[in-house]
Amino acid sequence: MKMKMKKTKREAMIGYMLISPWVIGFLVFMAYPLFFSLYMSFNKVMITPYGIETHFLGWGNYKDAFLVDVDFTQKLFLFLKSNILMIPIVIVFSLFVALLINQPIRGRNLFRAIFFLPVVITSGEVVQELFSQGAATIPIVEKYGIITMIQDNLSPGMAGPIIGIINQFILILWYSGVQILIFLAGLQKVNTQVYEAAAMDGASPWVTFWKITLPEVKPFILVNLIYTIIDLFTNGFSDVIKLIQDNMFKANTGFGYASALAWIYFTVIFAVLLIFVLFFRNKDQSIRAARRS
Repeated sequence: MKMKMKKTKREAMIGYMLISPWVIGFLVFMAYPLFFSLYMSFNKVMITPYGIETHFLGWGNYKDAFLVDVDFTQKLFLFLKSNILMIPIVIVFSLFVALLINQPIRGRNLFRAIFFLPVVITSGEVVQELFSQGAATIPIVEKYGIITMIQDNLSPGMAGPIIGIINQFILILWYSGVQILIFLAGLQKVNTQVYEAAAMDGASPWVTFWKITLPEVKPFILVNLIYTIIDLFTNGFSDVIKLIQDNMFKANTGFGYASALAWIYFTVIFAVLLIFVLFFRNKDQSIRAARRS
C-alpha cells in the first residue's frame, strides 16, 4: 500500500514538474499583464521620467469610451456588423471546399496544400503589402460599378458592412485554410458504408448531404465558428485594434484609456462567442430531443 502511494505521489510530482514551465510562463507573461491592464483601465496612466504614475478614475475611461469617443463606438459597431456577416461566408466556403477536395480525385493532396498555403505565407507584413496593393479586392466589382449600385440602393448602415465584405472577400478566402482542414478531418471520420447504404436506398446527393454529411460535421462547425470569430476579430485589419494602438501613445488618453478600450473589445468578442455557442448548442440539443421523442 505504501509503495503504491509512493508511486502515485511520484507520478503526480512528475506531472507537476512537466506542466510547471507552462504554468509559470502563463502567470508571468499572460496572467500578470492581463490583470495589470485591467488595473490600468481604471486609472489615468502617465509615463514620466520617474516611472509610471497612475491616478484612479474609476469607471471614467469606460464612460468616455461610450459617451465621449464617438469614433470608437462607430468603428466597433461597424466592425461588429461586418464580421457577423463574414462568419457564415467563411464557414460555408470552407465546408464547400472541404467537400470538393474530399472527393476521390487525382492530386487532392496538392489542392489541400494550395488552399492551406495562404495561411502560412499571408501573415504580418506580407498581408499588409498585399492589401495596400489592392490584392484583396475583386477587380470586376469596380469595373461594373457594383459598389456604387449598393451605395445608391441601400442605407449607409447596411451598405457599409456589405461593401467591407466585398472589399475584403479575397482576404476572407485566404483565411479559410484552417477551417477547411478541420472540416476535412470531420468528413474523413464519416463511415463510407453509410453513404453506400444511402445510395442503395436511392438517396440523392442532396439528401445524403443534409441527412448524413451535415449532422456528422456539426461538432466541427462549432469548432470552426469559435476559431473564425477569434481569427476575424483579432487580425491586423481590425479598425478597433488600430484605434486602441493609436490611443496608447496619445497624451490625452494613454495606456489607461487604451486598456479600457481593449477590455471593452474583449467583452464584445466574448459575448459574440457566447451567443454563437449557446445558439448552436441549444439548436443541436432541440434536434436531438425531437429525434428521441
